[in-house]
Amino acid sequence: MEIIAKTFDQLDIYELHDLMMLRSEVFVVEQNCVYQDVDGKDPKALHVLGKKDGSIVAYTRCFPPGFYFEAAAIGRVVVVSEERKYGYGADIMKASLEAIKAHYKVDDVKLSAQTYLVKFYNSLGFSTEGEEYLEDGIPHILMIKN
Repeated sequence: MEIIAKTFDQLDIYELHDLMMLRSEVFVVEQNCVYQDVDGKDPKALHVLGKKDGSIVAYTRCFPPGFYFEAAAIGRVVVVSEERKYGYGADIMKASLEAIKAHYKVDDVKLSAQTYLVKFYNSLGFSTEGEEYLEDGIPHILMIKN
């Protein structure tokens, strides 16, 4: 898998289409969660794309400190269901942490994790912060890496 980080303005229309389709496929259809994915925040994000054979198979969007939290933020972490067995989730997260360090010059990162993924994020150096909460009807917990 090839991983690249791009600002919104650097995305081509096919990448934008494909990343929106992937997010919808997983977060809306697979997780059966009706919510507004296109939230107006993508133009401010750094988009980390994992491509295999020209198709986006893994993705995150990252934000600078002060946008969501005092720390930088990672969100919309997603991997195509058929590709999850290859460890691409860890690969895209590691690349996202590197992209945050390169673009925003910080190490502290927060994210809102679906609670079933706590062990996955723990393996990447994140620890939980606070209590579990519902986000779009799905249990989440705040996690931080510093």
